[in-house]
Amino acid sequence: MEETLRLAGEKALDAVHKVGLEGEAFLLYDRELTIETSGGEVETLKEAEEMGLGVRVFNGGRIGFAYTTDLSDEALAEIVKNAVHISAYSDADEFNVLPEGNQNYPLVPTYDSSIATVELEEKIELAREVEKAARDYDPRVVLVDRAGYEDSEFSMLVMNSRGLYAFGRGSHCGLFISLAAREENDTQNGFAFDMKKSFSLLKARMVGEESAMRAVRSLKARTIDSAQIPCIMEPYVVTRFTSLLSASIQADAVQKGKSMLAGKVGQQVASVQFSLIDDAIHKEGMASFSFDGEGVASGRKVIIEEGELKGFLYDTYTGLKAGLRSTGNAIRGSFRSLPGVGTTNLILSPGTESPAQLIADIDCGFYITDVMGMHTANPISGDFSVGAAGIMIEKGKLTYPVRGVTIAGNLLNLLHDIEAVGSDLRFYGGKAASTIRLKSISIGGN
Repeated sequence: MEETLRLAGEKALDAVHKVGLEGEAFLLYDRELTIETSGGEVETLKEAEEMGLGVRVFNGGRIGFAYTTDLSDEALAEIVKNAVHISAYSDADEFNVLPEGNQNYPLVPTYDSSIATVELEEKIELAREVEKAARDYDPRVVLVDRAGYEDSEFSMLVMNSRGLYAFGRGSHCGLFISLAAREENDTQNGFAFDMKKSFSLLKARMVGEESAMRAVRSLKARTIDSAQIPCIMEPYVVTRFTSLLSASIQADAVQKGKSMLAGKVGQQVASVQFSLIDDAIHKEGMASFSFDGEGVASGRKVIIEEGELKGFLYDTYTGLKAGLRSTGNAIRGSFRSLPGVGTTNLILSPGTESPAQLIADIDCGFYITDVMGMHTANPISGDFSVGAAGIMIEKGKLTYPVRGVTIAGNLLNLLHDIEAVGSDLRFYGGKAASTIRLKSISIGGN
């Protein structure tokens, strides 16, 4: 595959050089498999693959971009011609510069060849096991909406006129399920998913039982009075809030005045318990890779350390604009898109206490298991008011389920209110977090 991509990239760059310009070729091959089951029967089995090239032309600070899924000589010549034509109509910017070659790429385990060699029937059986485990967990599980298995593998090549050449392969596989449990007239939903780099690490029973547990524990929930009380957040809920924060640690948002952290480098922006890392070379991270979408070497970046803001994430353009270097955070989801600043594996550094220890001395508190409406939170100011569900904490124990309440506040205030971080680090895609404990949170109820 590398040879096929390389030849197409070389032809595209040769066409760029013939008109006296610099260019970048981004090539991607991707194969995806999705299996969904219902009642033990396969409902969906879909396998798709695609390959394509995106070319950026640099013309005196102006950029032109075009892409194609046709890697024939004629098509490659045509998209280069289109990119050159487009560049004439874009605005010139002195920071539109290609990264240099001779990058020192870290060794990151990103590809497991065994995923592709596992028999299809074995993958189907794993999807069935997820559904069966959920139904066996509790008779109140009455409906499995979706249960399944998915995997993906890709080959990515970035090459440019300055001698940069970066090729790598990646893969992952995962299980997912969403379901409903019912007791009398009350129905509650549950979900779970797990993504791994190796097929052997998938645990079907764990995924099925987790989804059922999430639904069953929410049955017969009730609302509570409005209050300002201590709070525990599960890891998944924490990742919803770090996702809100992620927009503010990206340099393009900072430079556009759309970050709540602009101008705060070196300042205390969170509790000393809070440390946030963007780690593109983490051995368990689903977003780990040796290089970014521009071919710049990946690495581990400390963003917030013990509450102090250390810096932001940059691609080549925003790095030059800030008088700095790229941090290897140029992200592009496809050959159809231009690179932009983004996170890789955004990780809240774990603490030392178990979730049970975090709860043990709370006399009256709220254990948050889900939040709804996070899209309404303001990523610039950090203000939020969202729906929440969870379990009441009484005398250090989880008691009855709660729903129909809201939690409100400001993200930076929330970060300052973190009293402790648990040891139960868990990945959810490109985000990882542990359970956290907050001094208090504003709950709107009755």
